[in-house]
Amino acid sequence: MNIDFSVEEKAFEAEVRQFLEEKLPQEISCKVLAGTPTSKDDHVRWQKILAEQGWAAVNWPVEYGGTGWTPTQKYIWANECAKAGAPDVVPFGMKMVAPVIYTYGNEEQKQRFLPDILNSNVWWCQGYSEPNAGSDLASLKTSAVRDGDHYVINGTKTWTTLGHYADWIFCLVRTGDANTKNQEAISFVLVDMDDPGITVSPIITLDGHREVNEIHFDNVRVPIENRIGEEGKGWTYAKVLLTHERTGIARVAHSKVRLEKLKKLASEASTGLGCLAEDPRFQAKLLDAEIELQALEFTELRTLAAVSTGKAPGPESSILKIKGTEVAQAIDELYMDVAGYYSLPFVKEQFLPEFEGDHIGPDTAANSAPKYFNNRKASIYGGSNEIQKNIICKAVLGL
Repeated sequence: MNIDFSVEEKAFEAEVRQFLEEKLPQEISCKVLAGTPTSKDDHVRWQKILAEQGWAAVNWPVEYGGTGWTPTQKYIWANECAKAGAPDVVPFGMKMVAPVIYTYGNEEQKQRFLPDILNSNVWWCQGYSEPNAGSDLASLKTSAVRDGDHYVINGTKTWTTLGHYADWIFCLVRTGDANTKNQEAISFVLVDMDDPGITVSPIITLDGHREVNEIHFDNVRVPIENRIGEEGKGWTYAKVLLTHERTGIARVAHSKVRLEKLKKLASEASTGLGCLAEDPRFQAKLLDAEIELQALEFTELRTLAAVSTGKAPGPESSILKIKGTEVAQAIDELYMDVAGYYSLPFVKEQFLPEFEGDHIGPDTAANSAPKYFNNRKASIYGGSNEIQKNIICKAVLGL
């Protein structure tokens, strides 16, 4: 693999840097780089700027508004965005449901949904996991019973990230009878969150934030025309969506930026006997994380090359998901090492932009523990890492 940029690629890199310098709102980038929470308005504002530039849908086909970028251009874009502090594009619409709609939806559905996703006029969330169906997603119980030209949906979805912001939710629902094999009884349905019978209940996570929710469906009537593709084929469509989700979970560029910042913080941290960055045990852990991250980066580049040909990410997306989350969690642990005792107090207010008091400890120290605990979930969502190993065994190794 040739990792040297061509003249054209260097020109593109310069163009991206200039765009970010001129168009990325400073108040948003400051939040991202400081690790403080970003709001829905922050994300929508940034995504509308990207849409105006024509750079919102990096991986979409050109005919639907995609960029047509090469894998190297996508790599450059991700790295420059991470360094500049650009917020991630919220994946549920742009990166997850959109590929299912433009691949399996009919022309009317494409015209109806894709423009609003592209321009961030509509906020989406994902209705997959249930209280008793997570990694074993095929056992989901939420039912969609046919009633004329509608489905009547009953059940509960859980761990619904940012569902309290959502205008629409894409759901896996059970449309087959009791004798139908689990996977063959599942359909992929789009639901308006304003439909009567939907209740959103908050789940407050260990870091004190409302990030996830439970979504309850009580006799919610959804038009049949909101089903994507064929009835009973939802499992097939869901697997394609999950490969896109798992590829995005790797977040290589983000981890690279965090690792560089970590080195700086470690060089300024004292163990009482010297600089933490010079401690042999810390150095060994840091080098392990750096080596794993570099290997992961090359795997991501190979996956981008496959996606650029119009294919969905293959089973290698499971490799990215496993290693990406493991590397991110290793970096979280190193931040905890740097923070030391300063990671113990939890003053939630100091993570808000309007906070005017003294921060606890050095830069990012007090935020190390909340990030560490929150990010433990990364090896579970998108399909647990144990499930990903099964996928690799079957689809890659043929075991």
